[in-house]
Amino acid sequence: MLCFVASSIAAQNNILELLPGSEQLGYDKRTGAHRLTGTVNFVYQGNTMYCDSAHYFDKTMEVRAYSKVHITKGVVNLFCDSLYYNGKTKYAKLWGHVRVRDDEYKIITDSLEYDTKKSLGIYRNGAKIESITSNETLSSKVGYFYPDSKDFFFSGKVKYRKDSLNMTTDTLRFNYAKQITYFYGPTKINHGKTQMWCKKGWYDVQLQDGSLIGDAKIIEKSKIIKADTLLYEPSLGRNIGKGHVDFKDTLEKTQFYGDYALSSDKEHSSFLTGHVLAIKVQKKDTMFIHADTLFNQNDTLDKPIYTRGSRNVKFYNRNVQAVCDSLMYLQPDGMLEMYKDPIVWSDNSELKGDSMLVFLNDTVVERIEVMENATALMEIDSGAYYNQMAGRKVTAYFRDNDLYQTDVSGNAHTIFYPEKEEETDSVQLIKRLGMNRLYAGNLRVMLDSGEVKGITYYDKPEGVFYPMDKINKAEQFLPNFEWKAALRPKDGMGILH
Repeated sequence: MLCFVASSIAAQNNILELLPGSEQLGYDKRTGAHRLTGTVNFVYQGNTMYCDSAHYFDKTMEVRAYSKVHITKGVVNLFCDSLYYNGKTKYAKLWGHVRVRDDEYKIITDSLEYDTKKSLGIYRNGAKIESITSNETLSSKVGYFYPDSKDFFFSGKVKYRKDSLNMTTDTLRFNYAKQITYFYGPTKINHGKTQMWCKKGWYDVQLQDGSLIGDAKIIEKSKIIKADTLLYEPSLGRNIGKGHVDFKDTLEKTQFYGDYALSSDKEHSSFLTGHVLAIKVQKKDTMFIHADTLFNQNDTLDKPIYTRGSRNVKFYNRNVQAVCDSLMYLQPDGMLEMYKDPIVWSDNSELKGDSMLVFLNDTVVERIEVMENATALMEIDSGAYYNQMAGRKVTAYFRDNDLYQTDVSGNAHTIFYPEKEEETDSVQLIKRLGMNRLYAGNLRVMLDSGEVKGITYYDKPEGVFYPMDKINKAEQFLPNFEWKAALRPKDGMGILH
C-alpha cells in the first residue's frame, strides 16, 4: 500500500517520494493534505526528511513535520521539534531544540529559518555555535550562516572563543574555512595576555594577525599602543600603527607619539615618523625628544640601547634644551650625540658648534663637548652683555645645572665683562669694570651663574681691555656671534610645534 501511495504522490509533479519505513498515510480531501504518521521517511526536492508525523499539501507544495524532525542534504543535517517547508519558495522554518550541523560546526538555537535556494540559515532569538573538531564556540542574538561559502554573520552581543582567544563585539562575520573574523562595531579581543580594542577590523584566529581600525588599542605586557589603525602581525613579528600613534612602555617609563610607527619583535626595534615625540621619565626629570623620524633599538631582552632622531630634532628637560638636525641618545650611558647645527641651552648659557656630545646622569647634564666652530655664550645683565668663548673645541662642565667651568682649545677667543662688588653701609652693588677681549691657544674659564670668576691660560694670551665707557662696539662680539634664544624649546609638549 505504501509503495502504491508513494508512486501516486510522485506522479503528481514528482514532488514527494516516500521511503521504506513510513507506517501510515491518509488524505483529507477538504484541505488537500496528505497525512503521514509513524516512522515517516521521505525525499522532497533533494532533502531527505525523517519525523514522527507530517502533512504534505501538494497544491501549495508545503510540508509540515512534527516531532523528532531530521533533515539531511549533503553534509548538512538539521534537527528540530517541528518544521514548515514551502516547496515553491524553497524556504523552511524550524522550531524547538533546533540543531544544525555539517562536518565542522553545529548550531544550537530555539528557532531557525533556512533558505535552500541561497543555502542560507537565519536565527533571531540567540544561538550557540560549536566546532566539532576543536573547543571553538560562538554565540550571538542574531545569526546568518552560509554552509556553501562557509560564512557566518552575527549581531547582538557576539562572543567568540577559541583556546586562549576571547572576542566580544556588536557585529561579526566569520569565514570558518579561512578562520578569519571581520568585526563591524566596538570590539574587544583577549588573546592570552594580549588585549585589543577597536571599532572595526579583522582578525585571523589561526595566525593571530589582524587589522584594528578606529580608536585601536593593544596592551601587551608592559606595552600599550594606540592609533587610528593598528596592523597586528605576530606571525611576521611586527606591528604597524597609522594615525595618532601613541606607544607607551610602563616598565621602561617611555612613551612615543607619531603619525606612523613600525615595530619589529624580531629586530627589537621600532620606527616612528610624522610629528614624532619621545618621552622618557627618569628619577629627577622627564626627557622629551621631537624629530621628523625616530628609530629605537633594544637588545635581545628588550632593554633600550639607543634612540636616533633625524631632521628638525628638539630636546627638552628642565636642565637642558637643545635643537639640531640629527641626534643619537645612547642608553644606558645617558649620552646625546648631536650633529649639524646643534645648539644647547642650560640656564643662561648657549653652546653651538658643528657637533656635540652631551653627557647626562639621569637627566642632569654633567659635561658637554662641542667640536669645531665651537662657541659658548652666557647672557648677563638681562641680555645687555654676553660673556663669550670660542675655539675649535669647547668642553663645558656643569654642577647642579650651573655651568662652572669651560675649557677652550685651539685658537681660543674670549670676550667677558669682569665685575667688582662694592659695599656701602646698607647696599651691596655689582659694578661692571669693562670688557676684556683675549686670544690664546688654550684656556680654562671658571664661572658662576654665567659670570667669569677666573681664567687660566696655557700659553701667553693677547688681548685688550676696554673700560665700560670706552667699549668699541665693533669688537663687542665674536665673529659670527648669534644669540638664538628664539629657537630654545620652552616646554616638553610644546616642542611638537
